[in-house]
This record gives sequence, structure tokens and C-alpha cells, in this order.
Amino acid sequence: MSDLLARDAAALHRALEQGGDEVRVSVSRSTAELLAQLMDARAQGRLVVSQNEDEATPAQAAAMLGVSRPQVRRLMDQGALEFRKVGTHHRIPVVSIQAFRAAERSRRAPALAELADLQNELGLTE
Repeated sequence: MSDLLARDAAALHRALEQGGDEVRVSVSRSTAELLAQLMDARAQGRLVVSQNEDEATPAQAAAMLGVSRPQVRRLMDQGALEFRKVGTHHRIPVVSIQAFRAAERSRRAPALAELADLQNELGLTE
């Protein structure tokens, strides 16, 4: 799979080097699907963070978690998210964001299951 992606990446770079407003290139189906997902996310206004990036800004972390930037700062102050300072800027390890998101899902799962049961008992589901 990585050989295929490397080949497609090289083809894209060669096509971009030619200049112009339009780029024509042939890529594998898996690469085309990945590009479509990225474009869909950007079209919907979602932030796309590269998996190669080890750290995120508070604004990027907020987008990844679906919360506000001030809420991310509160989570940092509470110690729920690790961070480091680069000058006056904060950087949050992406693994810390992913760990927080996983912990929140686990914490919320029982409450969501209880809510679903209550909806079923009251006949509120369709």
C-alpha cells in the first residue's frame, strides 16, 4: 500500500511542478478515495490535520475535539490535555488529543446507553 501511495504522491508532485490552474494526473482508486475524503472535509469547513504532525495548536485541537478554543485552554489548565509552550504559543501533542477523545467516549458510553434505554421505555424512538 505504501508503494502505491508513494507512486501516486510522486505523480501528483510531477503534475504540480508543471504549473497552470488545472492538474491532470492518474492515481490509484485508494488515493482518489483519500483525496475525496480530504476535499469533503475541507468543503464542510472541517479542519484537516495531517497525521504526520505531532502537535496541534489550541485552535486545531478545538476543531479535532469539536469544542471551542477557550474550552481547550481550560482542559489544558486542568491537566486533561498535555501541552508545551514554544515561546508564547501552546502546542498540544496529537496523541494527547486522541487519548482525551478516547477517554471521553468511554466515560460517556454508559450515560448514552442509559439515555437510549430511557428513550425506548418512553417510546420516543421511531
